[in-house]
Amino acid sequence: MTTPPPGTVRRPPRLLRPPGVYAPQLDTRLLLGALSRERLTAGAELLDVGTGTGALALFAARRGARVTALDVSRRAVLATRLNARRSHLRVRVLRGDMASLTDSSWDVVVSNPPYVPSPSTAVPTRGKARAWDAGRDGRAVLDGVCDGAAGTLKSGGVLLLVHSGLCGTGATLRRLEEAGLRARVCERVVIPYGPVLWSRLRWLCDNGLASETGSSEELVVIRAERS
Repeated sequence: MTTPPPGTVRRPPRLLRPPGVYAPQLDTRLLLGALSRERLTAGAELLDVGTGTGALALFAARRGARVTALDVSRRAVLATRLNARRSHLRVRVLRGDMASLTDSSWDVVVSNPPYVPSPSTAVPTRGKARAWDAGRDGRAVLDGVCDGAAGTLKSGGVLLLVHSGLCGTGATLRRLEEAGLRARVCERVVIPYGPVLWSRLRWLCDNGLASETGSSEELVVIRAERS
């Protein structure tokens, strides 16, 4: 497989998406681009956390990885199973989060978790907002992914994680490095605020998460490796 140059953004294939399941967007495409530049050996064990429609899981399975896709949403689990079947790809799909996995180790972990700061401290358990709301600092799910990956990556294993700069790029890098991983930003792009951020801009500004003069956010893909 030809490796695309840095900065290339792959568009995920058209997938079935039930109502309430996160639609692949730019953050998904950034993560696909980063994953496409990793050397996935045949049979590599890959975990996709927060799989949604399964776009990342299916891409990895096409490259020969042994893929486990994980999501807390029943609809996302169903969507990924259907999309894998339609694509004639073998993907193990489980409902839960990283804490629900036991005795597992991975060559690669990829994740596009909920990361949008929310006025509510509670993480939604249903509805569309479940796919993006992540507590007041946006890290309610993100920190669990960092800790879970740090504890289960094999030697030489890699975590690829996408999130908004609004929830703290530096905080993610520090958390991963303190867990013994070498972490860096490997992709970044600035995009205009979407409807969700515009709807809570006043709250974001009042809490020091956004500037009143700003109208855009930075998305980052962080790559962390266990030596």
